[in-house]
Amino acid sequence: MKKHNFYAGPSILPEFTIEQTAEAVKDFAGTGLSLMEISHRSKEFVAVMEEAQQLFKYLLHIPDGYSVLFLGGGASTQFAMIPFNLFKKKAAYLNTGAWSKKAIKEAKLFGEVDVVASSEDKLFNYIPKNYTIPEDADYFHITTNNTIYGTEIKEDLNSPIPLVADMSSDIFSRPVDVSKYALIYGGAQKNLAPAGVTFVIIKNDIVGQSGREIPTMMNYQTHIDKGSMFNTPPVLPVFAALQTLKWLKNNGGIEKMNKVNVRKANLLYDEIDRNQLFRAAVVEPNDRSLMNICFVMNQGYENLEKPFFDFTTGRGMVGIKGHRSVGGFRASTYNALPLESVGALIDTMQEFEKKNL
Repeated sequence: MKKHNFYAGPSILPEFTIEQTAEAVKDFAGTGLSLMEISHRSKEFVAVMEEAQQLFKYLLHIPDGYSVLFLGGGASTQFAMIPFNLFKKKAAYLNTGAWSKKAIKEAKLFGEVDVVASSEDKLFNYIPKNYTIPEDADYFHITTNNTIYGTEIKEDLNSPIPLVADMSSDIFSRPVDVSKYALIYGGAQKNLAPAGVTFVIIKNDIVGQSGREIPTMMNYQTHIDKGSMFNTPPVLPVFAALQTLKWLKNNGGIEKMNKVNVRKANLLYDEIDRNQLFRAAVVEPNDRSLMNICFVMNQGYENLEKPFFDFTTGRGMVGIKGHRSVGGFRASTYNALPLESVGALIDTMQEFEKKNL
C-alpha cells in the first residue's frame, strides 16, 4: 500500500534528497568513506557547505550584506540566541501560537517584552491585525507559520524596527522579500532536511550591538566569521539540505513551488468546507496555513473522530492526527508532498462522508 506522509515534522522529504543522502552515507563524493565518517574540514564537505549557502541565497534572492548559517540546537536555541545578540532595552513579539509563546518566555529572561498582540483568546485560530509595532523596541519577532493551530502570515510585514521571523515550517514554500528582515531562522526538519540543523539568515550589520558579553557559541559573529564551521556542524543534515535545495532549483524554484502549494491547500480546504462531517480549525481564509491544514469533526459528528482516523490509516494516510494539545486532524502539505497525496486524502474524506450520512 502506498503511504501518504502528512507528518508535521520531521516530515516528508523529496525522494531525490533521500536517495542522494543514502548514497552519500555509503560513499561520499567518491571518497570511499561514508558521509557519517568524513571530516567536516575535508575539501569535499567544505564544498557542500559553501554550495548550500550559495543555493540558499540564490533561491531566496538574498541581497548582499546577509550571511546564511547552518547551526545546531534547533529553533528552540534561537529563542534565546536572538535576544542574547539583539536585545538591549526592550523587544516586541507577536503571539500567534505555542512556538511564539516559547520564544517570548526566553526573551523575558533578558528584560522587558512587549507582546503587541495575541490570538490566544481564540485558541490561536487567527492572525492578529491592526496592532502597532513599538519603534522604541530593539526588534520585532514573528512566527510566520503555526504548525499546531494552522495559521500563517503570508506577507512580508513592513516594520519600523528590525524584523525577526521564525520560518521553520514555511521556508521555501513561498517567495520572501528577505530585505525586509533582519533575521530569519528555523529548524530544517519540515521543508528542508532531516532534524539536526537550523538555518539562520542574518543581516550582518545587526550583530555586535547588544553591549553584553555573549558566550562564544551563542554569538552570531562567531559563526559568521567561521562560515558555520566554528565547531563540527551537523554534517548529514547539511548535505541533505543541499540536495533539497538542488531539487527546488531543478523544479522551477520557489515561485513555481508556491503555485503548487496554493493549489494543494485550496483543494483540501475546499473539501473541508464542503464536506458535512468536517470544519476547518481556522475560519478566515486569509489566515489559513498553506503548510499545516488543521480540521476537526463538525458539530454533531464528534463521535466519528477515531473512526475517521482509523479509516484514513487503513488507506495509507500517516501523520494525520492533530497535535495533542488541540486534537482533530492536521494534514501537513510541505513542498515534497505530491498532489497525488492530497487527492488521496480528499477521496478518503468523501468516501467516509458517504458511509456516515
